[in-house]
Amino acid sequence: MTTASKESSEEKYLHGYSPEEQQRLYKQARFMENKIYSDIDYSTVTKLLEVGCGVGAQSEILLRRFPHLHLTGIDYSERQITQAGKFLATIPYATDRYELKQENAMDMSFTSQADFDGAFLCWVLEHIPEPARVLSEVRRVLKPGSPVVITEVLNSSFFVEPYSPSVLQYWMRFNDLQYDMGGDPFVGAKLGNLLQSVGYKRITTETKTYHLDNRNPAKRAEMIAYWTELLLSGLPQLLEAGYVDAEVADKVKEEMQVVAKSPNAVFFYTFVQAKAFTS
Repeated sequence: MTTASKESSEEKYLHGYSPEEQQRLYKQARFMENKIYSDIDYSTVTKLLEVGCGVGAQSEILLRRFPHLHLTGIDYSERQITQAGKFLATIPYATDRYELKQENAMDMSFTSQADFDGAFLCWVLEHIPEPARVLSEVRRVLKPGSPVVITEVLNSSFFVEPYSPSVLQYWMRFNDLQYDMGGDPFVGAKLGNLLQSVGYKRITTETKTYHLDNRNPAKRAEMIAYWTELLLSGLPQLLEAGYVDAEVADKVKEEMQVVAKSPNAVFFYTFVQAKAFTS
């Protein structure tokens, strides 16, 4: 098996940068919006730092939900920043309310205690080799007492019924590749420790779960279709790195079709949201 080099995950992204992947990110943001934002309160924040803004999918939601905010979005990838700029330029309520910058989240160019009075990170730390360093940098550039909200994966929680052994095998190889690229597919469970280790205060964590079965068949069907798309988004990289072969990929597609058609299908996944303050 070919071993993926441990390049910085800011330089190599598991899902790739294709137009199809960029559109998947917009779809993902809209699909999970209500769950992610159900109890986020930025009412006291006027200048928000979004770390890992990517294509601007979460940026649009933040600007829409909190109309008093000015947002500064940073991302390592010039391609993502360019796409974010094109997207946000089409949003009337975003006009003159955002700035996008190419930045290394582990070594930001902003001065200490800059103008930011809040920060937002979503599906970012899973791709970064030194998440504590990122959180330390975020704390450095925020004013005292600023709130930070972090939403992250806990990929060990994924389960589908009917039992799908190839899907589970593929999912673990998916996570192995992310780990070998310098990321952490289980970072959600570690957020409390990470935040405490770099000096944040008033830290809370909450698990947020999708548990979909016969009680909500429409949402279940939507999630299974979305998750199938997510699984396959990493397929080119998994094949190239030798972590899976074409036979396993075909079995994954077959098993997810069985799950989609099953009258008693179950989908389960948990992620973690942490909240903290700089002081």
